[in-house]
Amino acid sequence: MPVRSDCENNDMPRSSKDDAARHKTKMEKRKAAQDAEVASKTVSEKGLLIVHTGSGKGKSTAAFGLTLRALGRGWRVGVVQFIKGAWVTGERKALESFGDLITWRTMGEGFTWETQDKARDIAAAERAWAAALEMMRDPSFRLIVLDELNIALRYDYLPLDEVVAALAARRPSLHIVVTGRNAKPELIEAADLVTEMSLVKHHFAAGVKAQEGIEF
Repeated sequence: MPVRSDCENNDMPRSSKDDAARHKTKMEKRKAAQDAEVASKTVSEKGLLIVHTGSGKGKSTAAFGLTLRALGRGWRVGVVQFIKGAWVTGERKALESFGDLITWRTMGEGFTWETQDKARDIAAAERAWAAALEMMRDPSFRLIVLDELNIALRYDYLPLDEVVAALAARRPSLHIVVTGRNAKPELIEAADLVTEMSLVKHHFAAGVKAQEGIEF
C-alpha cells in the first residue's frame, strides 16, 4: 500500500495545524488576561473629563464621533466652539438633525490670526465659557464638547485655574470633552483620559487645500 502524505491523511498540513494550535493557546492566554483586567474594575459609571490634544489632525473629529455615539444612545449633548468662526460645517449640519438632543453654540469669531484683536478674542472666549458653564449647570446634558478650549487657554483668554476648577467640579454624571492643541499641564493632570494626536503626514504640506466633507 502506498504511503500517504500529511496533506492526504489530514485536513491540513502539520505545519498549519501547529500554527493553529499555537494561535489558539496564545488567544486563550490573552482572553484570560483580558477577562481578569476587566474584572478588576470596580467603578461602573463616572463622568469623564476627556482631552484631545496634539499637533495631528482629528481632535475635533474624534470629539464629534463621540457626540454621535452619545446621541445614538439618546443622550442630550452640548457643543461650544471657542475659536472657530461661523463656518457651515458638515458635522454641525449632520448632528443638528437630532433636534432637541443637540445644542450647538459657535461662539468664536475665527482663528486668532484672522481677528488680530486680543481684546475681541478674550471677549468671545468669555462669552463661550459663560455658555459652557450654563450647559454644565443644566442636568439634562450628559455630554458637553468644548471645542478648541485649549487654544483659548493657551493664549490666556480665560483664567486657567478657574476653568480647570470648574471642569473638575462638574457633577459626577457629566462627561466633558476638551479639544485643541497644546493642552495645559494642569488640564492634563485633571483629566481622566488624554489622547495626543501626532502629526505623521498631512496633505496640506503637499499643497492640498481644506476640503468640504474632510476638513469641514
